[in-house]
Amino acid sequence: MAATAGAPVKLDTYRALARQLRADSIRSSTAAGSGHPTSSLSAADLVAVLLAGHLRYDFARPRDPANDHLVFSKGHASPLLYAAFRAAGAIDDAELLSFRKLGSRIEGHPSPVLPWVDVATGSLGQGFPIAVGIAWAGKCVLDAPFHVWALLGDSETAEGSVWEAFDRGGHERLANLTAIVDVNRLGQRGPTQLGWDTEAYAQRIEAFGWDVMAIDGHDLEQIDEAYARARESDRPTAIVARTVKGKGVSFIEDKEGWHGRALKPEEAERALAELGSEPSRTFEVARPAAWSPPRRPPPTRPDLPAYGEPVATRKAYGEALAALGRARHDIVVLDAEVSNSTHAEDFKKEHPDRFFECYIAEQQMVAAAVGMQVLGLVPFASTFAAFLTRAYDFIRMAAISRANIRLSGSHAGVSIGEDGPSQMALEDLAMMRAVHSSTVLYPCDAGQTAKLVAAMADREGIVYIRTTREKTPIVYGPDETFPIGGSKVVRGGGRSDRVAVVAAGITLHEALKAADELEREGTPVRVIDAYSVKPMDRAALVEAVRATSGRIVVVEDHWAWGGIGDAVLAELAAAGVDGIRYRHLAVREMPGSGKPAELLDAAGISAKHIAMAVRELSRD
Repeated sequence: MAATAGAPVKLDTYRALARQLRADSIRSSTAAGSGHPTSSLSAADLVAVLLAGHLRYDFARPRDPANDHLVFSKGHASPLLYAAFRAAGAIDDAELLSFRKLGSRIEGHPSPVLPWVDVATGSLGQGFPIAVGIAWAGKCVLDAPFHVWALLGDSETAEGSVWEAFDRGGHERLANLTAIVDVNRLGQRGPTQLGWDTEAYAQRIEAFGWDVMAIDGHDLEQIDEAYARARESDRPTAIVARTVKGKGVSFIEDKEGWHGRALKPEEAERALAELGSEPSRTFEVARPAAWSPPRRPPPTRPDLPAYGEPVATRKAYGEALAALGRARHDIVVLDAEVSNSTHAEDFKKEHPDRFFECYIAEQQMVAAAVGMQVLGLVPFASTFAAFLTRAYDFIRMAAISRANIRLSGSHAGVSIGEDGPSQMALEDLAMMRAVHSSTVLYPCDAGQTAKLVAAMADREGIVYIRTTREKTPIVYGPDETFPIGGSKVVRGGGRSDRVAVVAAGITLHEALKAADELEREGTPVRVIDAYSVKPMDRAALVEAVRATSGRIVVVEDHWAWGGIGDAVLAELAAAGVDGIRYRHLAVREMPGSGKPAELLDAAGISAKHIAMAVRELSRD
């Protein structure tokens, strides 16, 4: 047997641990009455050799920065992961058997409610791209000694995000990353696309620049040798392991119809008799050598730019990022090959060592951001707002991971102009409002943008800022503050206000034009800048509708569903306000190409239409 990266490990230790992992996977899923034991059994040998021979992890100190990272991209094999935690002594038998029960940390798919789990997995094709982000930052920002191990299922290799990850890992030569592909041939409903053709897998992965080893995933010596080679390679490594689903239990081995099915008690008893029913025990896991990340200069208050002339909020975003980067060395920025449009390039010019180009791979960009925040970094990721939709499942899962990431979507709404509807984000506010723990910001001018970007850095959860393509006039002076959850009354504010107009971003400027016109006609209007779309300033809305006898107009450059209008109504309903007289101006028909002003008018959200809505309500 080859020597491992540490002291030699006996095959009988690997064998005993693999047996226990299989038995505990069956015991926990049977106790729950649900789960994925067969998917766990196929990878048990792979995990046993890793845990007992090659993982460097102090389970008593899960936040030790020197620890390796283990990401179960095939998160449905959670019984195996929890069995590994049991074998390492991190959890006891009682907790193992609480699998999938209400209130248990041992959930159906892994999540960071457990301190040894970096990120939530279960939506296939996500764990591996996140592992790329951990390895990428570990190499380029921290120069860390840890290794990142990602366990993939063969079925999830049908996901495009997996190949985005192989592409990025190979291009960046992430030698600190190993993908372990469990090729057990069977997916949920039957055979996978490639079955046991490990050579086909190997050729595809090699094309992305990886060091690939095709092995028997139940040969303990081959696994041991492959892991040792992975530690020493100067390229990212992929171990393509041919395995048998349900391995170790004769009546379910390589049988269709067992995916996601727990064994019944009598079946489990029979299976455990085959495996051997020795009591579970603790196995030694090697700890990492002591290491601390490089010391960063203490953070300072960012010297944010001030503005006196019209500037696009997307430009202000980039300039604020650059200022943040000077003040804080934990800021990292990712972009999807549009940094000259999102203006993330302003950060890149000053801080190239903390800028990560993801090219046009939005799923990998968001995944990498999630991975980087695992390491305590503060990631900002940006692209056109419309293109974040293809990464939405990653954003949704980031919330389950309790991740702290900041997202910027530029070129939002019909106001982008001639590019047409394929480039116009008209659903982004709705999708981001729906994410658990999210904050949604929509600034109207450059100075407000800069201050909100600075606030994003310390905000927990998923924070989204919507920026505008066109230059917008300056509304606020340099001393204004913009607390998240607040709003600004930029016209009116007295008891004589006839109608309240709620707007944000580009439509705030249209609302101000309308308010000026109406003021000349003798109709005072209160204009509220709802720059914080979530959380929204409920108190300001309630006071406004009371002052205006319930007359309110909401105008937004967004589809009529799920955006600012729905947010306003939800806040008023939650406050128990009724009897409002309401007009909602939003995009309702598919736009085309045209000048920004033409498109705002065609959508019915220009100053002209706002004034018309106010006049109509004022007659009531």
